[in-house]
Amino acid sequence: MLTLYAGETARRTLLEHGLKPELFTAMLGASGGPKWFTLFGLDKYLFGEFFKHRTTPLDIIGSSAGAFRAACFAQSDPVAAIERLAKHHSETTYSDKVTPAEITHKARELLVQVLGTDGVDDIIANPVFRAHFIVARVNGLAASEKKLSQMLGLTKSLVANRMHRRFISRQYTRVVFKNPLSALEIADSYQFPTEHIPLTPNNLTEALLASGSIPLVMQGIRDIPGAPMGMYRDGGIIDYHFDIDFPSNQGLILYPHFSHAPKAGWFDKSLKRPINPKHYDRVVMLVPSREFVASLPYGKIPDREDFTKMKAEQRLRYWSTVFDETEKLADDFAKWQSNIQLRPMLSF
Repeated sequence: MLTLYAGETARRTLLEHGLKPELFTAMLGASGGPKWFTLFGLDKYLFGEFFKHRTTPLDIIGSSAGAFRAACFAQSDPVAAIERLAKHHSETTYSDKVTPAEITHKARELLVQVLGTDGVDDIIANPVFRAHFIVARVNGLAASEKKLSQMLGLTKSLVANRMHRRFISRQYTRVVFKNPLSALEIADSYQFPTEHIPLTPNNLTEALLASGSIPLVMQGIRDIPGAPMGMYRDGGIIDYHFDIDFPSNQGLILYPHFSHAPKAGWFDKSLKRPINPKHYDRVVMLVPSREFVASLPYGKIPDREDFTKMKAEQRLRYWSTVFDETEKLADDFAKWQSNIQLRPMLSF
């Protein structure tokens, strides 16, 4: 049901020491909207059992849906928080003629449910599970809220990205809103300007909302407190599935992911451009197998198109089944902890 992929250093480490929680110093959470539902059971197990008694820091880095998950993992009761996210995200409905303003309003309502009364303080003060939300600050036409101008700006990015990923670094700045206790700094080989901003009670909700503000679909978030003035949009624009460099003196990176073929940025989705394997040398990816996906209703994982292609009752029934089935992925992971021979190892 669950497939494990590991970079070369990660593979050697796991074969020598086994699947131990203390081996990991960071965790990634990808963009992808409702695709994360496929990881629901695994998320609950990781923070309800695997990392439950952890006392050393774990840097959790997420963009878009991955940032929303990171915000759950850093709360005092991460399992209850991820359950709230799954419930309210999956049960969100929209009008027939939905607008970016409506979707943004519903996202704000979702965050109210997920964060509750203490979530913001929990996330900022958590010394162990240290959340990092990746957001893109946008320059030029893509920063406009006018649909035509925004489309022209995104088209320019699409064309530039096809030539080389670094060519869009002038249009977008990576902004990492991070736990104030974290010293983690994110860099890559594509020359994206990157800024690190401490999370505060005044900016956490806005930063988290911005990380999931999909261009054309949602409104951007302007002038986040504590950060440079400007328009902020979905972190997946730059870091859709991640192609970033981590300090070599740290431990392994855990990456529960819904895809076995990660893409660096949002504009890479339709390209065959691979990620840099050096950046995945210490990464351990946990991915639902093709057989598991084929066994789900409609033979696929959830995605944003389900909102438009399915009626609400059909969609909710489908997604509820997916949530139930993901408990099997957690069961597989639990077995791997006691029997290394069960783990298929593949190098990138």
